[in-house]
Amino acid sequence: MLAAMTEPTESRRQRATRRGGEFPPAPEPLPRPVPDSHTHLDITVTEAGAPAGGAGGNARADDPVAATVAVAAEAGVDRLVQVGVDVASSAWGADAADRYPAVLATVALHPNEAPRLTDLDEALRAIEALAARARVRGIGETGMDFFRTGDEGRAAQEESFRAHVAIAKRYGKALVIHDRDAHADVLRILDDEGAPDTVVLHCFSGDAGFAADCVRRGYLLSFAGTVTFASAVALREAAALTPLDQLLVETDAPYLTPTPHRGRPNASYLIPLTVRALAATTGADLDELCAALSANGERAFGPW
Repeated sequence: MLAAMTEPTESRRQRATRRGGEFPPAPEPLPRPVPDSHTHLDITVTEAGAPAGGAGGNARADDPVAATVAVAAEAGVDRLVQVGVDVASSAWGADAADRYPAVLATVALHPNEAPRLTDLDEALRAIEALAARARVRGIGETGMDFFRTGDEGRAAQEESFRAHVAIAKRYGKALVIHDRDAHADVLRILDDEGAPDTVVLHCFSGDAGFAADCVRRGYLLSFAGTVTFASAVALREAAALTPLDQLLVETDAPYLTPTPHRGRPNASYLIPLTVRALAATTGADLDELCAALSANGERAFGPW
């Protein structure tokens, strides 16, 4: 069994108290399988355990990662992208991708981690070494976050982001971006550096204007459970103008659980709630949307 991470980053550990209770019941499965383009299996099984459900969850209690993957597959989520946020979680994810056929990995230093490091260059070298592995298919989540990091940390964030852009281009892998309250700076840095062929805006959080800027650049916009929140009118407007061939869906589990289970632990098996919300928002046929999400995931990250 692949051991779960025992030390989530401090900011995530502080937020753990917001996810109380048990996993929600499984929604109706999707008519066609889709990938979860962004999840944190290590944090999910450490903080919340594995979701029970069907044969998969009950039969694999000895391996919570396998159980989580199995329950997701029962809901029509047959592929997962495990995302790194520091060197340790990136190494964990690369190993998980080697162990579980349904899992691919991305590796990176989260933008809120970069200012905390005493040796950013050493950490970036470790990330680059992991980037060379065959089942590591993306560099992320990297980017800029002006919500949790103040002015004093932004230089380190930008240095780290630029380095990750370079790594993604050297290895020909997708760049997975964390962008919080930093839309203009993210686009500025991508334009300065020259974006890789594949750019994914993880947990897209902008309005329709920012979405249009990203769509024009050919980026993929990945929507999480936040698109189901009643207050997320601007986010739904952004999703509505995004072409189907530039859409992805994700959980960011164990965070951002979709309505009606907001506040409870999230996992990949809950993606059908977000996909159905996206179908309603975009006006797309559910089967057509699932087919597009599947194709876009493979175009971004390659075959599983």
